[in-house]
Amino acid sequence: MMHRVGTAIVGCGNIASFYFSALPQHPILNVIGVMDRDEERSAKYAQCYSVQRYPSLDAVLADQRVELVINLTNPRSHYAVSRACLEAGKHVYSEKPLAMFFPEAEQLVQMAEQNGLLIASAPSRILAETAQTMWKALREKAIGSVHAVYAEMDGGLIYRSGYKEWKNELDMPWPYKDEFEVGCTIEHAGYPVSWLTAYFGQVDTVTAFATCQIPDKQSDIPLEVNPPDLTIACLRFKSGLVARLTSSWIAPSDHSIRIFGDTGVLSTDDGWEPCSPVYITRASNIRVGPKSIAVPWRKKYPMAFPPSVSFMTRAVRTITRPPRDLVLAFRARVRHLRKRVDFCLGPAEVAAAMREHRPCRLSARYCLHNTEVVLAIHNALDTSSIYKVKTSFEPMRPMGWALP
Repeated sequence: MMHRVGTAIVGCGNIASFYFSALPQHPILNVIGVMDRDEERSAKYAQCYSVQRYPSLDAVLADQRVELVINLTNPRSHYAVSRACLEAGKHVYSEKPLAMFFPEAEQLVQMAEQNGLLIASAPSRILAETAQTMWKALREKAIGSVHAVYAEMDGGLIYRSGYKEWKNELDMPWPYKDEFEVGCTIEHAGYPVSWLTAYFGQVDTVTAFATCQIPDKQSDIPLEVNPPDLTIACLRFKSGLVARLTSSWIAPSDHSIRIFGDTGVLSTDDGWEPCSPVYITRASNIRVGPKSIAVPWRKKYPMAFPPSVSFMTRAVRTITRPPRDLVLAFRARVRHLRKRVDFCLGPAEVAAAMREHRPCRLSARYCLHNTEVVLAIHNALDTSSIYKVKTSFEPMRPMGWALP
């Protein structure tokens, strides 16, 4: 039987409940305790999930039982917290991005490698059903040779939504000021980028346009910075493939990915949804009088493995609190309008790599490459020139069940 990995969660904001709700699916993760600068928040999580509350980050790092730290702090704190963890000899899984500035992210990876530690970052949905199914279809040449990709990460007019009322199961509000100051590209572009680099390898150049169309987002709290709320990027891979990626808080919600090949289109309507169906679309030419028209047909590509526990079943299985908390959980999920996904896929992969003494699929260099690409798009607000990507990484292995 595999030994569990002692884990601590640093950062007890809105997103932490997403990780806790997925823990029952990953028994390898033994969460010992939580820590947050706001003691009231960490106390709520500690009580709700029956774990220890650490009074400080130093206390977390001094606990010899803790081998892995999940860093869920504000993105602008990722670098400092992850660096302290690495210096203390802890492995790290960080929410995205690794750091807000590329030199800092690069330094974290170098520190981890020099000290024989693992560091990885979200998003980890490349390890889930939809992403792995698309990858299997690509390896099987289901649409022939691939020439281009269109990927969307549009979230709608967020400033016109009820974001001030969004709360999780523990009544923790969505940190809208932090989210607005980080921007839609750093928050969301990593999802399709992490899929495409796994599928097609290294990005060679990034050509991007960025703009901020709604500076204040009608926030009642003044924003210190106004990052892009619309970016459009063209990624050229070393293989010659090109991908167009759009991220925004302007256009209607659209999380689709379309991969164009010689013999068809491989697509999913929602790369954010846990088990979004994967489709292959082909066109048949039909003669109508003097003209030929293309009539497309679409069929589902079979999922490579059965979908994980459903949203509602998972909610029933993992929430074991008094009735009032069940009401809060239902209210939070309806109000927040987020699909509950398995956020612990990444930490569990890091933990398994630790115990099995093997390379982590979410390798430090892979995560660094994705961070560099996303930051290049984000920073196009200041520099609109073609960005030459510096980093590289070893190809990722597909999940074990998907190996050809």
